[in-house]
Amino acid sequence: MSSAVERAVAFIWEHYSERLYLADIATSAQLSRFHLCRVFRAATRLSPCRFLAAVRVFQAKQLLLTSSASITDIAFAVGYNSVGSFTNYFTASVGVSPRLFRRMAADGGFGFPCPVPGSSPAHGAVYGTIARPAGFAGGRVYVGAFTTPVVQHAPAAAVLVDLRDDGRPALYHLPPVPRGKWFIHAVGVADSTDPEPWTRRTALVGVHRPVSVTGGGATRAAITLRPRRMTDPPVLLALPDLEAWMAGPQASIRPDVIAAPESGPRRILSATPN
Repeated sequence: MSSAVERAVAFIWEHYSERLYLADIATSAQLSRFHLCRVFRAATRLSPCRFLAAVRVFQAKQLLLTSSASITDIAFAVGYNSVGSFTNYFTASVGVSPRLFRRMAADGGFGFPCPVPGSSPAHGAVYGTIARPAGFAGGRVYVGAFTTPVVQHAPAAAVLVDLRDDGRPALYHLPPVPRGKWFIHAVGVADSTDPEPWTRRTALVGVHRPVSVTGGGATRAAITLRPRRMTDPPVLLALPDLEAWMAGPQASIRPDVIAAPESGPRRILSATPN
């Protein structure tokens, strides 16, 4: 059923700005609505509607970075019919409002969202290894504990990890994590060993299924990185470009996210800045 899910994902990326219904997405995949929801969630960990919502926020981020369109115009351009609903969902997903996201992007003021560690009997430890696929050298990875299968909302705990140059798995240890169930996400970039310069940098992602954290306990979660797949939901949390960050603190850092599939259209609007 991977081809059916890929058809549905491609349809979402192509038509995200339109008023879409589940029936429309199911028709594009040539499946019933019930069957689509089942196989789509199995492949992406999300319902088709939640995947669509993530794509809309992702595309809104791109428009905020690449156009001078007003926030109202951007909200309607990505499929919302209410600016208030768009602003609320964007802020909850990205961590800052659309207006602040644009301002911070212009000022180069984004840092990695790493919450201040807490410590109480209700917190536990999450640790493990991060393995990268063959054919890659050094890199840097952002690892965090999130409530959803999407890298969105503020993480409960997060840390930056440098990948090892010798190919062995890197070790990570998150600051104290509140008890509960958490997806452990990893987002990063790594160097390719390919000698061609245009293939040197590759975005990598990884996720560990929800782990249960208990107060005072320690939970191990091994993560294997891989290149993005078409069926991966976009990263929504505001993160600086990891490649620029790796160049050092004096590098020009702009917020960015793991790139969208090539099928995702780029809309460039021209309007008075909001």
